[in-house]
Amino acid sequence: MIDVIIAGAGPTGLMLACELRLHGVRVVVLEREEEPTRVVRALGLHVRSIEVMDQRGLLDRFLAHGTQYPVGGFFAGIPKPSPEGLDTAHSYVLGIPQPVTDRLLAERAAELGAEIRRGREVTGLEQDGDGVTVELADGTRLRSRYAVGCDGGRSTVRKLLGVSFPGEPAGVETLLGEMEATEDPAVIASVVADVRRAQLRFGVGPVEEGVYRVVVPAEDRTVPPTLEEVRRQLRAVAGTDFGVHSPRWLSRFGDATRQAERYRAGRVLLAGDAAHIHPPVGGQGLNLGIQDAFNLGWKLAAEITGWAPEGLLDSYHAERHPVAADVLDNTRAQMTLMSTDPGPRSVRRLVSELMDFEEVNRYLTEKITAISVRYDFGGDHELLGRRLPDVKLGRGRRLYELTHGGRGLLLDGTGRLSVAGWADRVDHVTDVGGELDAPAVLLRPDGHVAWAGGEQSGLLDHLPRWFGPATPG
Repeated sequence: MIDVIIAGAGPTGLMLACELRLHGVRVVVLEREEEPTRVVRALGLHVRSIEVMDQRGLLDRFLAHGTQYPVGGFFAGIPKPSPEGLDTAHSYVLGIPQPVTDRLLAERAAELGAEIRRGREVTGLEQDGDGVTVELADGTRLRSRYAVGCDGGRSTVRKLLGVSFPGEPAGVETLLGEMEATEDPAVIASVVADVRRAQLRFGVGPVEEGVYRVVVPAEDRTVPPTLEEVRRQLRAVAGTDFGVHSPRWLSRFGDATRQAERYRAGRVLLAGDAAHIHPPVGGQGLNLGIQDAFNLGWKLAAEITGWAPEGLLDSYHAERHPVAADVLDNTRAQMTLMSTDPGPRSVRRLVSELMDFEEVNRYLTEKITAISVRYDFGGDHELLGRRLPDVKLGRGRRLYELTHGGRGLLLDGTGRLSVAGWADRVDHVTDVGGELDAPAVLLRPDGHVAWAGGEQSGLLDHLPRWFGPATPG
């Protein structure tokens, strides 16, 4: 039997496949489309996702195909510098088109042994106490122990589960595409700079010589976009269509904001856009999905391999649902600040003034980049529930070099602690250097601090909570 069927071969589904395969879980990824998409809906990775790739030894692959940019200016497009001294070793945004991210994750998933089946559309789903039966459009039926819907905002899996998706429908539509333009590049840049003073949902930026990425408010309809509509809307907003022609691809998106009521229904779970959709302002969508997968992967693997403590799999919803709810709220706020109406523009000017205070700029930057995420584990230690940045350890090693296998990790500055009974799930390092802000910390496989202290008794209280019962002997 297949252990996990994943519906959707986007960044979320592929990242989840990689995480599950680290633990030997048999994974089949089902993707409706025959070929990978060329549509570039997301343009890069924020700090926390960059850290995730570093934690799994993948960052060099991404750096080879991306461009590093300053972190600042992402909140509602308000141009502010990057705050100094962000608590990360990766204080940059990595510009990399989504199709490249998809390809790199697909290659890694295949290396680890995941099976990716394209042209396989999920049309039915049933579950019982032993597993999940998935039916495909060609009539094939597959059986697995668990299934995860990573199949986008119109998720078939979510609909088949009957999980409600409350929120607000789209109020505005936006056209998006890549196409050639005949206008002089200097003229395009000048017109864009002028228009964006009043219309922030607009942009024409170079992709390569003669090719531009176009973003422009759309007519309020749901038919497939056309080049003529793009030209018409460019003339309406900018007074010129820049001579655009020969589109590589065209798409449209709305600002609908919705979140699944629950992320788990029995043996079926939801992640990424299947669990939450929101406007793309701030560039958080792809990153949020990757981080969902990073939280879920080790927990689902623990359930399948038999060592998960009670409630571990349910903690996926408990931890990630509030994170997405916060993203939905901040994108609502950003969309309001990007309105052309007088009231929101006044608020935007006020927020811009407030962001001149370092503390405000830092707060909003950490929110957008997700490095401020803190899960509620109880307890009052300042590190508890937070992810640990890539601190330097002894003998010239980095923390993230030790996390490639997706296991738990005890960083023990006391040299007196033990993970006996959990050594099959938790690594123990005593040469920790001087950057650790506690005598010892226990890290979950996703790098969040599960315990901080210095006594064996405290450690023994927390090991079973996250890593199940000790192995006899």
